[in-house]
Amino acid sequence: MAPGRAPKRIGLAIVGAGRIGLIRGEIAAKNASVGWIGVAETRADRGKEVAARVGAEFVSTDFHELLRRPEVTAAVIATDEHLHVEPILAAVERGVSLLIEKPLATELAESARVLKAIQDAGVDAVVGYTQRFRRRFLVAKEKIRTGQLGDVTLATSRAFMNRLVALDNYRRTDRPETISPMVISGTHALDVVMWLMEGKTPVEAYARSIDRVLGPTHGGIDATAGLITMHDGALYHLNISWALPVVWPGSVYSLEIGIVGTEGVLTIDDTHRDVVLATTIPQQAGYTPETTRNVDFPESYPPGNVALGELWGPMREETNAWISRLTLGHPTPHATAAEAHDRLMLTKALDLSARRRRPVALPITPEAERV
Repeated sequence: MAPGRAPKRIGLAIVGAGRIGLIRGEIAAKNASVGWIGVAETRADRGKEVAARVGAEFVSTDFHELLRRPEVTAAVIATDEHLHVEPILAAVERGVSLLIEKPLATELAESARVLKAIQDAGVDAVVGYTQRFRRRFLVAKEKIRTGQLGDVTLATSRAFMNRLVALDNYRRTDRPETISPMVISGTHALDVVMWLMEGKTPVEAYARSIDRVLGPTHGGIDATAGLITMHDGALYHLNISWALPVVWPGSVYSLEIGIVGTEGVLTIDDTHRDVVLATTIPQQAGYTPETTRNVDFPESYPPGNVALGELWGPMREETNAWISRLTLGHPTPHATAAEAHDRLMLTKALDLSARRRRPVALPITPEAERV
């Protein structure tokens, strides 16, 4: 932006007024660069509730109606994961900038279609890989980017989750085979590591899965462990389990990362065990408030924490950084649509390898995904 020029004000459409749509809307409503907010939500009562909480000037049950409004210059797509495609394409047709909750789509062919539409239209679209905005990962990115580890040769990540997210996802679908811990939740750890290993091109994926807890009751997968080989021989070893008992004190995500290079090593503890709460008063923070815990890791809810009536943490920083990106032209560490499609492809490839019980060459095609 030229010196002295006033920042642009944006008209924001929020498509999907669930938990994340509300959080994004409340943050945006406090940003002076947001001059207008509209909400679209299929559940009319919920839409009206969220519209009132964010001070929206317009509310509808039809996202098409919202996106046709002349005030709209940017949109947050925060519907359920399997409902992203149509609102994204409608917003792209309008040419508005986008912040899309991951993923672009749940099927690889649909993701490719969405990515092509975004690129053909020249739309600035970023995807909500919120963990990039945790400061420990930003510090790690800077150290690796500036060569403090030399050439990265090995990365590892271990993600643990209690089973609340898995149970919620399996309850909301009649196609459990389309849902996996790697695609829905492991993708966050995978994105962080691939972002830290920028410049490495994956060429092969190998994985195994297990289904002893969620398989018999929901037809689902408990955990997946895999290995991704890069073009230069560097390795990324990863695992994700979202079948830990509901009493596991991490409200959602517990992550450890290690990065080894030719000149150094960097380890990141994002397990949140540095702040532990034990109380006789049941705790209801996190992904599923109706489930209570008496021991908790209070900082393990990925969007951040509510304090003094506001959310503080990576989702706040991510949302405000996106608004600055649009209004001031600031560069930001958001995941691009192309990166989001790549992450979906990699998680699908790991699931495919686990089903086939053999390595798969990368990248995979939408046709390969269905085998």
